[in-house]
Amino acid sequence: MSQLKGKTVFITGASRGIGKAIGLRLAKAGANVAIAAKTATPHPKLPGTIYTAAEEMEQAGGKALPLIVDVRQEELVMEAVEKTVATYGGIDILVNNASAIMLTPTLHTPMKRFDLMHAVNVRGTFMTSQKCLPHLLKSENPHILNLSPPLNMDPKWFGSHVAYTMSKYGMSMCVLGMAQEFKRKGVAVNALWPKTTIATAAVQNLLGGDALMKTSRTPQIVADAAFHIFMQDSKTCTGNFFLDEDVLKEAGVTDFTEYAIDPSASLTPDLFL
Repeated sequence: MSQLKGKTVFITGASRGIGKAIGLRLAKAGANVAIAAKTATPHPKLPGTIYTAAEEMEQAGGKALPLIVDVRQEELVMEAVEKTVATYGGIDILVNNASAIMLTPTLHTPMKRFDLMHAVNVRGTFMTSQKCLPHLLKSENPHILNLSPPLNMDPKWFGSHVAYTMSKYGMSMCVLGMAQEFKRKGVAVNALWPKTTIATAAVQNLLGGDALMKTSRTPQIVADAAFHIFMQDSKTCTGNFFLDEDVLKEAGVTDFTEYAIDPSASLTPDLFL
């Protein structure tokens, strides 16, 4: 029996992409998945809603709770957390996956987009963690996982898109701070980042189109890595900045071709690596 069976996972931005892949992987292990995302009606350019994601997760073997959540709105986050606890009795894992991106230099970054990235990436991550922590503290093996990069002060990661870098590093600084703050209380707080680009709507529509998609891996590699992290003891596995491939190598995976969109293509390293 999976040790995740019956455990409750709260995932932001889980209606598509990496968030949805993590939800499906944990649902397959018998988890209850709270899908906290904005897409309640079909988007003209993006696949999936919280309801279609919930259907897929239940078909995969778990239970799913679709929740309309904008992580910028404190009241909506609080309501979603309360509804999750009322439905499943608690929260064991939080995945801060929701993120906004705009890879622009300073003079080409509208303040509206700056505010969006910081409101979703930094404030949303901090606030969702804050609202879930009282329940995580009651769990036997509580984990927070932020989808954010390892901290690296090399100026090359800042020069081209300082606003976005600041916002993603803000998520990683939440890992650094909260891991230290809650270490004695047994809550694991870690970051996970892909070693290569991942075939998501952001890569397709914002970064590189079909050409970059071909040199990317599927979201499944991040989902499998997240699963292995959640198998670890929260008291000892905390404060880490994990890379998906390294996690799976540690778990014994040697063949990564199943994750490649095009196994014959040379993979593109992800941003911040």
